[in-house]
Amino acid sequence: MRSARGPHTNTRLEESTLHASLSRSACCWSAGVAFVAGTMLAASAAHMAGLRVPRRSPSSLLSRRRRRRLLRRPAALLPRTRAAAGATPRVRPPRCAASPPPPSSGSVLEHPVRRKCSPLLESALLPGGSDSAVHEWKAVPDIWRTAAEKYADLVAVIDPYHEPPTEWTYTQLEQEILDFSQGLRAIGVAPDEKIALFAENSCRWLVADQGSMATGAINVVRGTRSSDEELFQIYTHSESIALVVDNPQFFNRLADSFMKKINTRFIVLLWGDKSCIDSQALKDIPLYSYKDITKLGRESRNALFLSEQQGQQDVFETISPEDVATLMYTSGTSGNPKGVMLTHRNLLHQINNLWEIAPTEPGDRFLSMLPPWHAYERTCEYFIFTCGIQQVYTTVKYLKEDLQRYQPHYIISVPLVYETLYRSVHRQISSSSSAQKIIALSLIKISLLYMEAKKIYEFPFPFFFTIGKGTLLSNRPVEPPFIVHMVKWLWARFIATFLWPLHYLANILVYKKIHSAIGISKAGISAGASLPMHVDKFFEAIGIKLQNGYGLTETSPAIAARRPFCNVLGTVGSPVKHTEIKVFDIETGEALPDGSKGIIKIKGPQVMKGYYKNPSATNEALDQEGWFSTGDVGWIVPHHAIGPSRKCGGMLVLEGRAKDTIVLSTGENVEPAEIEEAASRSNLINQIVVIGQDQRRLGAIIVPSNDEVLAEAKRKSILDESGELAKDKVMSMLYDELKTWTAHCSFRVGPIMVVDEPFTIDNGLMTPTMKIRRDKVTAKYQREIDELFK
Repeated sequence: MRSARGPHTNTRLEESTLHASLSRSACCWSAGVAFVAGTMLAASAAHMAGLRVPRRSPSSLLSRRRRRRLLRRPAALLPRTRAAAGATPRVRPPRCAASPPPPSSGSVLEHPVRRKCSPLLESALLPGGSDSAVHEWKAVPDIWRTAAEKYADLVAVIDPYHEPPTEWTYTQLEQEILDFSQGLRAIGVAPDEKIALFAENSCRWLVADQGSMATGAINVVRGTRSSDEELFQIYTHSESIALVVDNPQFFNRLADSFMKKINTRFIVLLWGDKSCIDSQALKDIPLYSYKDITKLGRESRNALFLSEQQGQQDVFETISPEDVATLMYTSGTSGNPKGVMLTHRNLLHQINNLWEIAPTEPGDRFLSMLPPWHAYERTCEYFIFTCGIQQVYTTVKYLKEDLQRYQPHYIISVPLVYETLYRSVHRQISSSSSAQKIIALSLIKISLLYMEAKKIYEFPFPFFFTIGKGTLLSNRPVEPPFIVHMVKWLWARFIATFLWPLHYLANILVYKKIHSAIGISKAGISAGASLPMHVDKFFEAIGIKLQNGYGLTETSPAIAARRPFCNVLGTVGSPVKHTEIKVFDIETGEALPDGSKGIIKIKGPQVMKGYYKNPSATNEALDQEGWFSTGDVGWIVPHHAIGPSRKCGGMLVLEGRAKDTIVLSTGENVEPAEIEEAASRSNLINQIVVIGQDQRRLGAIIVPSNDEVLAEAKRKSILDESGELAKDKVMSMLYDELKTWTAHCSFRVGPIMVVDEPFTIDNGLMTPTMKIRRDKVTAKYQREIDELFK
């Protein structure tokens, strides 16, 4: 496990910063700073009053008493804001707030502006400066100081598809974050305020995220593909005070439906030109570009040295591990937002404990394509940067090209991406000549059989007790007799010996070409939904390791994951360190033994603080002992002392969702009630259950209203000569009807299955309160569902 500790200071870096500060300090304090007119001038002046630099030597420092005397300054230099009685004044943009009344001549500022900083990243702002005895991470942005000291000149990020294309080293990335953080303070962002960050994945998203966190503010994240209504709901529910957006095109989309309905103190544009912004939507709201903020941050930091020399300091509080770092919204139900409050401690638990899942080394290359508001992508990014990796940003459009171009060691993604790669390989094989196609597909089948046999024969008889990986999944609570293991081992050994030459030939003829096209030389990490078994087995057979993980936004997110040294297919691996997992009976709530299926509950440092402004939902999800109910159904693999499953004990296997929420293989959460309610309005549809858990798209099981279907068929004159309606015509009618009635829904339904037997209480498919038992319906028609999605 990588340590969260690093050298206390970076003397070369800080000396160069101070040298730059000396050279520019005069212009920063002059009244002629002409940056974004009067707004930035006033903000910069307000900010310079409260900053300081690390102490250099006792001889160069003024006594504390003399510092207090030197805090006195002309009233003209003090910002003015209005403060309610008992409230802490905050520096804000001049148009949105005023400043505290200036103190009388000769007095000191009795109510300084409240500020927070990240204790290790911005140790220069604390008493003792860079000589502070802060050695460990207390806030997420602290990781950047350690990373910059360890991997200063290594390339951290490559962002080739934004304008301008960007490549930053770890030192440059840290400076960007520091500048952005200072820039936000300069325009009045205060601790615990909410900043909405609506943008897609990029290097500037990372800087905005970490820069806002370093101020003690709470960022509220979402992507640009969300609907305007959803973004408005998130912005207003979170009580955000400012908006950071991706580009002018996205902002202009929001101009009519969004901007007129919200109150915002300022807007920051991450990419693009401010001149492309719809000026009418802005009105008098200050607009800053990314470069505006970082420039203002540099100017404010350059004022540190002169401020120190003049003894003018404000007290900075440190961000606490228990402070909320971010609000991440789940899809919720019935349109009610659920903002997950994740603290710095929650996220640091993940950063400190993911190395055993992905044992990365400095210089390893990662390909990043998931949206950063996805908790899985976000936390993994924080972690991998502490290891000195190189992250390349890509998109679905460029994924195939970038896999071949950059040959990543790792890729972190959802199952859909691996399914897409799987289909791409098979399409390539299908487009080959007949002979090549037959050979390739035959060799793949042989490799699949070889890998199954290998999992058993890796336990060389008679050393069952000491040798072997033991990675064959079994849910048997009682171990089979020793003689059974021996027979299986002998048979598997025979099969594997016979198939090994052909598997080796497949590596030479087929799999090497796939490796050169895909890269992923170390592992593909999958999470966000269950990984389809056929995809899992295929990549294992061709020699590309996929590690499946499990988690939720509420758990920061990682709960469990497969380890590279014990990669058991069919499971989501063992719990992350310091995490407890138990399975409880759905109805009685009693803890169940290993091998029994029930509701999964977890307990650990990564569990959220709660749902924002939603205590009832928090109390429903979290009990008094700190156990979080995931809403997922699964079981824990029993422990076996010998045999091919002896190392699987304690691993978690998922079976589905207890509640109705459907998780697609894209990682999207779908609430089927909206679709089912809309479809039920049709006279032709009697009952409907929307399905699609871990699939790429939704499907539906429909019980038709037979009389209405026949009447509609007569009206359309599509009955056959015997007066009956063919099944394919029934399917077509129901599909057209479903498409019509659900056109306004957020998600579309793909394939449908028509069944004749209604869901009733008598056949166990409905509860006594007349609710359809979704799990019972899907269990009854599981075979047909599998065929439906093939």
